[in-house]
Amino acid sequence: MAISRKDPKGRKLREGENWRNDGRYSYRYTDVRTGKRLTVYAQDLPELREKEKQIAKDMEDNILTDGAIKKMTLNTLFERYMATRELADTTRVSYVRAWENRVKDEIGNIKVVQLLPSHIKAYYAKLSKAGYAYSTIKYIHNLLYPALEMAVDDDIIRKNPAKSSISDYGKPAEEKEALTVSQQEKFMEFVKQSNVYNTYYPMFTIMIGTGLRCGELIGLTWKDINIKAKTVNVDHQLIYKNLGDGCKFHISTPKTSSGIRIIPMTQEVVKAFEEQRKINFMLAKDKSIEVDGCSGFVFTAKSGRPLMPNGVNSVLYNIVDAYNKTEVERAKKEHRKAELLPKFSAHVMRHTACTRMAECRMDVKVLQYIMGHAHIDVTMEVYNHIGELTRIENEIARLDSMVLNA
Repeated sequence: MAISRKDPKGRKLREGENWRNDGRYSYRYTDVRTGKRLTVYAQDLPELREKEKQIAKDMEDNILTDGAIKKMTLNTLFERYMATRELADTTRVSYVRAWENRVKDEIGNIKVVQLLPSHIKAYYAKLSKAGYAYSTIKYIHNLLYPALEMAVDDDIIRKNPAKSSISDYGKPAEEKEALTVSQQEKFMEFVKQSNVYNTYYPMFTIMIGTGLRCGELIGLTWKDINIKAKTVNVDHQLIYKNLGDGCKFHISTPKTSSGIRIIPMTQEVVKAFEEQRKINFMLAKDKSIEVDGCSGFVFTAKSGRPLMPNGVNSVLYNIVDAYNKTEVERAKKEHRKAELLPKFSAHVMRHTACTRMAECRMDVKVLQYIMGHAHIDVTMEVYNHIGELTRIENEIARLDSMVLNA
């Protein structure tokens, strides 16, 4: 293709500029970062020189001008970002699945250099309108932001378009209320007296007494329990996920080092483990079932297979339903209003355990360790909530005192 140092209007072209016989203008330059010879094209000279200005600014700011880099999509950038991370298999699968389900076909095909803060804000707004919770949008943001920050570090873009984008999109997280002391006592007494559910009494006692996460609880093996030393060793959890080999049980390590801990047992928890061992023996549960080298699980189904994570929640829901039905019938006979239990999950049991320990004014750093909280703020939220309730109760008591003395 023939090129000329002047255009048809007789305008002298600068170094690197050319007019082509196909009617287009071109500018050829060397990317100082990569040493590559690159060319850009335009339909007229003003457009070309605008591109030249941008190239000059990019090179002055050390921004890569390679054509392949300019064509990189957000999806490709995420792949590059994931390749730089050392992650547990379960975490990597969760990140990739979240990206593929919610980001890939929404904004993933936008070129990184063309991605604007408005693109990301509009995307978050769309998720919010679709009913996604703030926590879900925050999870996606925590994938987007560091990937784009890597692009800034690599001089692909100047600024991170995801910065200050999260705002207050999404539904507020539903506050998980711990059971009151009264609710806890009624629930536990009902389980203890039930001919259907009493085999779960030791497990619930252990949940309340240790504050274990559901995955940590169902992953416990008898090797983790030291009755003599009165300790529970927590260094893994049991999950049920598809890690590329179909949905099945896997042993997973805690996400942070704070999850690895040795929890001292109260005498009540010790008795619960001893009772659980008797139950397993009487039901002749199979001890040979193995998951990633672990066997001898403490809590299992009748077959000896470990309890499913959602199986624990199902049991809790069924017990609450049974309790409430019984309570409604009893209240009718006694001509009073029924005092129903709220529907709650294994996570609420953990939160209840944390609350009971905080109510006993356990040292906050000790409680953080027992719960396996990576950040003290999570533990302090429980203390602050209890403190607020105490102040309210004290003020009401003071008001009562003033009324009585008036």
